[in-house]
Amino acid sequence: MALNDGYAYLEQIGPRAQGRSVLEFLTGHYPHSSGQEWQERLRRGEVLLEGRVASGSETLKAGQTLVWQRPPWEEEDVPLDYTVLFEDEALVAVAKPGGLPTLPGGGFYRHTLLSRVRQRYPQASPLHRLGRGTSGVVLFARSAEAASRVARAWREHAVHKRYRALASGVAREDAYEITTPIGPVPHARLRTVFAASPSGKASYSLARVLERRADATLFQVDIRTGRPHQIRVHLASLGHPLVGDPLYGPGGLPLPHLPGLPGDGGYLLHAEQLRFDHPLSGEPLTLRAPIPAALCCAGELEEV
Repeated sequence: MALNDGYAYLEQIGPRAQGRSVLEFLTGHYPHSSGQEWQERLRRGEVLLEGRVASGSETLKAGQTLVWQRPPWEEEDVPLDYTVLFEDEALVAVAKPGGLPTLPGGGFYRHTLLSRVRQRYPQASPLHRLGRGTSGVVLFARSAEAASRVARAWREHAVHKRYRALASGVAREDAYEITTPIGPVPHARLRTVFAASPSGKASYSLARVLERRADATLFQVDIRTGRPHQIRVHLASLGHPLVGDPLYGPGGLPLPHLPGLPGDGGYLLHAEQLRFDHPLSGEPLTLRAPIPAALCCAGELEEV
């Protein structure tokens, strides 16, 4: 455990929050804490409204600025080392270890890939994110021009993403095209979580069997869309949730009876490859992250 420097959470009040009290807004906007906990933070002077210490009873107006000055807290120990896979004046790509959050959130601020990478590349801007438990390639831009061009390529589905995943059960088919829509659904511990939903957004994955094991299947998965937890949801929707996944069960829905949280680990999912044209030179670029032993086929292990 390590103590960080604290963090200021800034919120710009929008029309929907107008007329609500500061305490009501905080309790609704940050559901991880109770009203009593927010009252205590207000009492300690941690919340500012328009630069002044708030009591909690103030009525909010659209356009106002509300800041929660969170004091330093101890962050959970996680793997902090990463490997640089590629770098030039426009981009840097790294291999993220499983267990390290990509971005701040869920109690993590300093112990994130973004914080670690910016110690070496201060201007690095993440172009996508991987779930905390997912390992593999993460791409950062080092200039606004590079970020804009790669973002456009992502929107146009010109960035090809390939993963490996170990799923429970033995697959009957050799390949599956999965188009299960993904959107918010109720969750027993959170208000909502992204999962399989008829009213969700269109999603596409192509899962191919690499290896069948005694009670599991090793899949190679190419995704055309990038919905939250897409591979975990899609394979679960087939009846093959990831081995050890604490959140998703068969059907691509949260497990019943207190399912895990989105940031919980325990599953094996690896972002193996990104393929796209370099944003400045236009040259084809393929980035690969070394595959964890548990996600290698038998023949690949023999080659190592």
